[in-house]
Amino acid sequence: MNIDGIDSLTGFLDRHGCLRNAERLVEYSRKDERPLSVLWINLDRFKLINESLGLGGGDAVIAKIGERLKGRMEHRTHLARMGRDEFVLMASGYGLDEANGLAHEVLQLIVAPMEVGTVNLHPSCSIGVACLEYGESHEMLLQCAEHAMFDAKKQGGNRVIISGEEQVPGRLGIKLAREELEVEHKLHAALEVGGLYLNYQPIVAFDGHVEAIEALMRCELNGELVPPVKFIPVAEKTGLVIRLGEWSLMQAAMHARRLRDQGVPTKVAVNVSRMQLTAPKFSQTLYAALLCSDVPPELIELEITESLFMDMSELVQANLRAAIRCGVGLSIDDFGTGYSCLATLKDIPATKLKLDRAFVVPLPHDKRVYAVVKAITQLGKELGMTVVAEGVENEEQFEALHSAGVDAIQGFLRARPMGSDDVANWLCQRNVALIEG
Repeated sequence: MNIDGIDSLTGFLDRHGCLRNAERLVEYSRKDERPLSVLWINLDRFKLINESLGLGGGDAVIAKIGERLKGRMEHRTHLARMGRDEFVLMASGYGLDEANGLAHEVLQLIVAPMEVGTVNLHPSCSIGVACLEYGESHEMLLQCAEHAMFDAKKQGGNRVIISGEEQVPGRLGIKLAREELEVEHKLHAALEVGGLYLNYQPIVAFDGHVEAIEALMRCELNGELVPPVKFIPVAEKTGLVIRLGEWSLMQAAMHARRLRDQGVPTKVAVNVSRMQLTAPKFSQTLYAALLCSDVPPELIELEITESLFMDMSELVQANLRAAIRCGVGLSIDDFGTGYSCLATLKDIPATKLKLDRAFVVPLPHDKRVYAVVKAITQLGKELGMTVVAEGVENEEQFEALHSAGVDAIQGFLRARPMGSDDVANWLCQRNVALIEG
């Protein structure tokens, strides 16, 4: 229960009282040019305490921790209870070094044994420390301390982490989180108003014929291009990757039909995420794309990544079998740098293996890499796969890959990604050149 901004269990400020007090302390700190630090404290394993002692036992622990903090900190800091098992100490006049010392004092204070009923406990806590920086709001100061606390918890608890020393620094981490929210908003808007489109990059065999073209998603909203390196991770985190994947599959199938109608039937490769293949309705989505586009299934190829090897569940295998039954091809993308597993590779009915560009960049000078490429290529062919090298940019790489037995290449050396109309023209011109040649 909270009464007039005071938590009744501990007698500290509650969350709302803390926010008001933090705002006031930040104003005073700026006016008096005094440092201000925040300690965000989270009790470790508190869920286990509640489960074993019940809510009453958990309340007793919180009350005892509050008494300890009040007994040693009340005249040095402003105390607040932010949640079930979280406290905040706001230390006016404390710079970072002093706040760090204070945090370690709190750590030792809380870790002292306590008795609750007939049970002896040895509590511990995770503490994040942040010191007010120029121009920073009270909300940002608290967020930085909380972010550092989460990092302390991730590292095993019973420790202090200072904002800026986390694995992803606090202020940077918060900035990145906000950027992700902005990107998520842009993706939703792009899906609603048509800010998505596909570019296509050809995959060219060494004999000159076009093996396929890969569909590459782009996102542009109000004239601003959102790079795939930014929107794809956000899509995967938020689950939007399923909607994006369904859209991409439909658009790629429609484009494959247009190419066929223009007299240049070409296989279109579409990236399919692990999340899509773990969705129960994936096969229906695939069938719908083929039916609506009226395209022969052999003109569609699904590119799956190595991360799928981590989840070869019955559902994933059923979705892969469904894809094979309807006649589309399977390609393993970016092979060799992620979760390669030869024991699983033999069970995936793929017809194409794409070597990651990390194997291409060192060629032809790195003989060890060349040996690996040659071995993977031989393995792929033994399994009946066409082997493609990605990221080929110069003739020296081209020759080394040809010598290693690779079947086809994808990269700037032969063609950059192009819009739908441009790739259609490129295919027509290439067909004419091959015929005349």
